Amino acid sequence: MASEQGASLEFRHVPVDAADAAALVSAMVAEMRDLYDGLDLDAPDMPKAGPAELGPPGGTFLVGYRDGIPVCGGGIKALPDGACEIKRMYVVPQARRAGVARALLAELEDAARDLGYRICRLDTGSRQPHAQAFYESVGYRRVGNFNNNPAAAFHGEKRLA
Repeated sequence: MASEQGASLEFRHVPVDAADAAALVSAMVAEMRDLYDGLDLDAPDMPKAGPAELGPPGGTFLVGYRDGIPVCGGGIKALPDGACEIKRMYVVPQARRAGVARALLAELEDAARDLGYRICRLDTGSRQPHAQAFYESVGYRRVGNFNNNPAAAFHGEKRLA
């Protein structure tokens, strides 16, 4: 079952530029470049999501492992208004449709709470309607373009309990 597979993950805080995290981010960046006709997530007009943003004190990066193999990752960064943003969320293709994204997002939200955040935001592009539907299904509601991301079509926000 999807929930059983998602529950079999072990999450660790890993620097975003360390081997496992960097490999997941690199795969996500390559997938977005292909999906969005050459989009450069590190371009000057894109929201920043590097080691400075996805590390202490206001951020973190989580890697989810299944049987010791990294299968997903995502980060949290501080926003100027005291909320946080989820960045670089990614699940390797062979682990998709198995509850991994749901488990990863729940773990990221828990990490955000642990860092003291009460509001979590995220975004996704127009060529990922499944991502938008997923985020809405777990309580993210559309808000304005809080991060000036020119590639995003959906900006969501969720109050963390």
